[in-house]
Amino acid sequence: MRCSATAPPSPVWGDEREAVSRALQWAAAHTTVATDPKTTARSAEDLQAQVGETITESGIGAAAAMALFDEVLLPATRASEDPMNLAYIPAAPTRAAVAFDTVVSAANVFGGIWENGAGAIFAENQVLRWIADLLGWPAEAAGVFVSGGTMGNLSALATARDHALRERGARPAGGWALACASTAHSSVASSARLLDMDVVSVPVDDRGHLTGAALEELLAADPRICAVVASGGTTNAGIVDDIASVVEVAHRHGAWVHVDGAYGGAALAAPSARERFAGIEQADSFIVDPHKWLFAPYDCCALLYRDPRPAAAAHSQHAAYLDAIDRGESNPSDLAAHLSRRTRGLPLWYSLATHGTAAYTAAVERCLASARQVAAAIESSEHLELLLEPELSVVVFRRPGWTPAAYRRWSKRLATEGTLLCVPTALGGEIALRLAFVNPSTDPDAVIEVLTATMQEADGS
Repeated sequence: MRCSATAPPSPVWGDEREAVSRALQWAAAHTTVATDPKTTARSAEDLQAQVGETITESGIGAAAAMALFDEVLLPATRASEDPMNLAYIPAAPTRAAVAFDTVVSAANVFGGIWENGAGAIFAENQVLRWIADLLGWPAEAAGVFVSGGTMGNLSALATARDHALRERGARPAGGWALACASTAHSSVASSARLLDMDVVSVPVDDRGHLTGAALEELLAADPRICAVVASGGTTNAGIVDDIASVVEVAHRHGAWVHVDGAYGGAALAAPSARERFAGIEQADSFIVDPHKWLFAPYDCCALLYRDPRPAAAAHSQHAAYLDAIDRGESNPSDLAAHLSRRTRGLPLWYSLATHGTAAYTAAVERCLASARQVAAAIESSEHLELLLEPELSVVVFRRPGWTPAAYRRWSKRLATEGTLLCVPTALGGEIALRLAFVNPSTDPDAVIEVLTATMQEADGS
């Protein structure tokens, strides 16, 4: 292992070896132990009473700080990677990826420009190339790792808006607009507000998909629409829009197509689900969050462009101290709304390099199979109703006869017991439950057993 001599004590921080040792020992131990399914949020008042003031003039010392984190602060968080956490879109990073995140922090690489982070950026780019190949995109496709889907969507849509201005030569009367389904992620509307773009809502078909047919009339009538956002797996129900027809119609009307695959894009690695993404090879930009279903730790979103030149035109920053940057190399700061960045794609690189892409395919397929098995059990149950056949790994169902209060009681009781985390949602305006399978360690038989044992009571108690 290449290393240098031990650094001398800092004239300001002093000898930090105890602080470093305590932190690394905790990280090494925590990386290989099971999570506690009963960890949950506590009120700020409760935490203040137990923790007290930790930011003081003289400091509280490494031992006290580490003890507070381990015994009080971490137990007041939710264990995202627990196999029975099926709420929202949890996370289940590989142990290799979690461990390497510590390496990334210790290396402290500036990943904004090639000059500072060449080796690390090179490794990230190999991961991005793997994703681009799953998309069926050409060799010139490129991308960058950003913090999350919100930043990925914002950067892609900023590129789309800038590209439209360059192509059309002027901002249209009334400003720019984007089109998406009402089921699009909330970050799309948030991005539109930040970009001063209107949102044109497109009706979905009877199965919940955005289609080219629904777009046709809107795009023909509204020249302000410069971008269309398609979902590669909606967060609430796991629905993949009809990407092929959306791309065909949007491009015919000169609109950019961005595919939000923050959750569902990982299914591109699974042969059993790949056909649902037909047409994505012609989309203009795409995101997927590896911290959702590609087994990386928070925070990590892969943003890719089929042609990165419009992104560079929109995002490259120029200043006197930046003029020496070699723009011929891969500079991640040129492809999104950022300059400073950590090389957050490296934990995914390390895990992929360690385990291989075949293991990733197997892991995603296992999640899909679990969702299908649980959905089939729900469909055959006397007490439950499956609301949608799962397209990916989200299962949405309901318990006929239960009131909203009954759903909440059931959800809170199982969460408090540490049995299962499943929170109410809404589908078609009615309360429902959803299970998101993104952890290959989740046992579908265990989930079925919990549902069978706990959902027979008519009042949800």
